[in-house]
Amino acid sequence: MYITTSTSAASSILRASSRSRFVSSLSSFKSLPARSLSPSPSSLVSQRSLGFASAVRSFRCSVPRWSHRVDWRSPLSLRAQIRTVAPAIERLERAFATMAAEHPFKEILTALPKPGGGEFGKFYSLPALNDPRIEKLPYSIRILLESAIRNCDNFQVKKEDVEKIIDWENSAPKQVEIPFKPARVLLQDFTGVPAVVDLACMRDAMNKLGSDSNKINPLVPVDLVIDHSVQVDVTRSENAVKANMELEFQRNKERFAFLKWGSSAFHNMLVVPPGSGIVHQVNLEYLGRVVFNTNGMLYPDSVVGTDSHTTMIDGLGVAGWGVGGIEAEAAMLGQPMSMVLPGVVGFKLSGKLHNGVTATDLVLTVTQMLRKHGVVGKFVEFHGDGMGELSLADRATIANMSPEYGATMGFFPVDHVTLQYLKLTGRSDETVAMVEGYLRANKMFVDYNEPQQERVYSSYLELNLADVEPCISGPKRPHDRVPLKEMKADWHSCLDNKVGFKGFAVPKETQEKVVKFSFHGQPAELKHGSVVIAAITSCTNTSNPSVMLGAGLVAKKACELGLQVKPWVKTSLAPGSGVVTKYLLQSGLQKYLNEQGFHIVGYGCTTCIGNSGDLDESVASTITDNDIVAAAVLSGNRNFEGRVHPLTRANYLASPPLVVAYALAGTVDIDFDKEPIGTTKDGKSVYFKDIWPTTEEIAEVVQSSVLPDMFKSTYEAITKGNPTWNQLSVPASKLYSWDPNSTYIHEPPYFKDMTMDPPGAHGVKDAYCLLNFGDSITTDHISPAGSIHKDSPTAKYLLERGVERRDFNSYGSRRGNDEVMARGTFANIRLVNKLLNGEVGPKTVHVPTGEKLSVFDAAMVSSSVLNPGILFLRDNILFLASSFLELYDYYES
Repeated sequence: MYITTSTSAASSILRASSRSRFVSSLSSFKSLPARSLSPSPSSLVSQRSLGFASAVRSFRCSVPRWSHRVDWRSPLSLRAQIRTVAPAIERLERAFATMAAEHPFKEILTALPKPGGGEFGKFYSLPALNDPRIEKLPYSIRILLESAIRNCDNFQVKKEDVEKIIDWENSAPKQVEIPFKPARVLLQDFTGVPAVVDLACMRDAMNKLGSDSNKINPLVPVDLVIDHSVQVDVTRSENAVKANMELEFQRNKERFAFLKWGSSAFHNMLVVPPGSGIVHQVNLEYLGRVVFNTNGMLYPDSVVGTDSHTTMIDGLGVAGWGVGGIEAEAAMLGQPMSMVLPGVVGFKLSGKLHNGVTATDLVLTVTQMLRKHGVVGKFVEFHGDGMGELSLADRATIANMSPEYGATMGFFPVDHVTLQYLKLTGRSDETVAMVEGYLRANKMFVDYNEPQQERVYSSYLELNLADVEPCISGPKRPHDRVPLKEMKADWHSCLDNKVGFKGFAVPKETQEKVVKFSFHGQPAELKHGSVVIAAITSCTNTSNPSVMLGAGLVAKKACELGLQVKPWVKTSLAPGSGVVTKYLLQSGLQKYLNEQGFHIVGYGCTTCIGNSGDLDESVASTITDNDIVAAAVLSGNRNFEGRVHPLTRANYLASPPLVVAYALAGTVDIDFDKEPIGTTKDGKSVYFKDIWPTTEEIAEVVQSSVLPDMFKSTYEAITKGNPTWNQLSVPASKLYSWDPNSTYIHEPPYFKDMTMDPPGAHGVKDAYCLLNFGDSITTDHISPAGSIHKDSPTAKYLLERGVERRDFNSYGSRRGNDEVMARGTFANIRLVNKLLNGEVGPKTVHVPTGEKLSVFDAAMVSSSVLNPGILFLRDNILFLASSFLELYDYYES
């Protein structure tokens, strides 16, 4: 893939330029066609940037030039005034006339009775359509259908769109587009801050243009969970949570205050304070509605989020997936998302997992199967007799890794297991009754005690759960699964292989070298494959009691046998919610995890997002000075090189119990079946089987330790905040007071000097190649979220503004500053650019001078010759265009 970039760096200009399109759209009252700039293989949404152009219509602005002096508040006045304005407005008259008419599907609006009398509310009944095609639709497609029917106004959503979805079996293969309006939007703080920055910026623009800035508000519920900012600075301490949270607030006080301001300045926005948990676990345990009841209107919960693992909620039967920031903002403002009607892969599960096999082993197996099958741009819907063998947490684990296997969703329809989980997590009996009643009435509930209607899928897969075996994935990609019994051989192959996804090219003669060093006065040693980070982390696993308590049982057995994790292994435990802490304490297992160094360090993403914190200097220098291929083992979902930590070139995804086991072994270069994991104090060998719990042992402790009251008390506390958050003082103003000296929250240039007459389009010319990539380029490469390298353009920018290196924080934490975002584009330290002939890093060869520069600097050199521009992709070549307007017209042609 060849890449050429915008001369002032891709991300900020793309965002700025796309907004300039709104003005043109509004001044002419034209709707942009639903067309993709560059079809994204990881998303169904075809309007990654253009989709936001129509979003401004939802502002219901009263800016004179935009509204053509029309009073939008009075339909009667509007109808009279429209007759006096330019012909271009006549389309709006027809649209408003249509919207004012009765709902096209009013005849299927049905009441849902309560068991004891009265009614829960009304809903649009799919069975009332009396269309036999609906009976065969996958459950995930029925959610799209219901949304289209409910939102049908023959303007944003038309009856033709409804027919496309009903005829899914025939229309999906044709790649037709449909509008979809999600019920809510989910944000985390890394991606949520720039979204709130955009809203604040829009308010300023409204104010400067003489309109009411308070009209800029989300029109659907927006939940923002602050979970990506905590770093693992302090470990192996009872005080770790408190110490890390204090550091988190010191680093991020300005960002947190900005988000707290946003929660009061904007309607429909809930901000969950830091220290509460991981966004997707909070969504699963607390925020997920399953069925909405809004003013007596019942409809399925659905959500888009600015984090790819929003898909975790699919395990609860809620349709949800990750989108880009611009799409999320459009959804916030009530606009439908244009998406390709997806194919659906039916994934049948049968059988039962063997004793000792975990949900993590299952999800890594499913990930490998689906990657091989090819599910990009598709829904995956799970079904079959094996569903009854999976807990809700197991399902959520599988749904969570949808991005890793490439699907838009990994969907589990609601059944009795879902209802049991809703009760466990503290949802009221009335709520659960409403959920079950509505979904049964609307043919969206699966009852495995009844005969199953045959559903049609685009393609089919099947897995017998008995075929799943213990495994891990790595060392550089989530779908490179390695059976545990083959790990040692696979590791040695990786050392031998040339540099690549499964290779490090370590010379044979140095593969067995052992480097001795002093760790705080005691002898220590490292070799290739030594584990230096062992982290129980990530939404994927920390929401699952069976694997979390399984990790505690491994620690307990190890302690009883006298095994101890080496002190130079950086161990950490970051639960996804306070519920995990409660059941680990209830079970008595937390003390054993503490003895092995797995103290709780905070409630957030930590290691999985790259917030691993520094390694001890003695460990770091030993790795660097001796070119050691050190390993991290984590219970996460992403292990791309350079993400977890700059010094761990080998990164393996594993279940929490396996994380503890590998920490005890101290190396990934081990055959657990044949080699001892350690020795007792009297010198007796201890093997993996000696510390591994049975499925029955885990089930017993889950049954006795995970209690409904834990969920209720945890989330009652969340709504009250914590003392540090509550003490943050924020202004009551509805307009944000920008600090020109801030390096975190920067007023973006999108609407500065904006006029009602945007510049016209210009031709594409003088485009040069900036980057030439191979396969598997991820968002980690394009816009890293982790640590800021000391020699990067971002580091230079921060140092010039008086920010010391220890206060750099992370790229993700500074996404509220477009200057940092620009400099962070393609700043991944493991970037492989073919123009550099094998050299790895965020650099390129500037064309035409041939000078080797950072990616950002090369773009800025170009900007002195060319007009500022943006990235665009055509035929796998990323070119430079001088404006978004020009780019749009280029693709139109």
